[in-house]
Amino acid sequence: MLLLKHKKNQASKVAGNRFLISVTVVGSAGPIRFVVNEEELVAAVIDTALKSYAREGRLPVLGSNFNDFVLCCPVVGTDALKPWEMIGSFGVRNFMLCKKPQAEGDDEKPVAVEIPRRSFGSWKAWFNKSLNLKVSSH
Repeated sequence: MLLLKHKKNQASKVAGNRFLISVTVVGSAGPIRFVVNEEELVAAVIDTALKSYAREGRLPVLGSNFNDFVLCCPVVGTDALKPWEMIGSFGVRNFMLCKKPQAEGDDEKPVAVEIPRRSFGSWKAWFNKSLNLKVSSH
């Protein structure tokens, strides 16, 4: 029993650290969450996210070619992450998956992706809505 536990611990140390990430797909209802190895490449994470997205039957349909997408980290900046970088090197766990903009020519340039911001409305509207509680009459 002790020997079995010792082998299991050695195997987990060799595999590297694993952590849970959230990938939000622009235009989708919610994030996709899955566990990755910190040494996994960004391209592999994009591929895994697209497969999970398709497996769950989410809309809009994206396709399966990971070369058509970029992974962004809103905390680091709006520039797309390079596909050969390791996912654990950023120190964050929340990412956005965006479709690459279609280029006019065949020139490959660094891609900057505009991340849409949510609009929560004005604080006055929120305040009025929260005060508009229904009071039942006796």
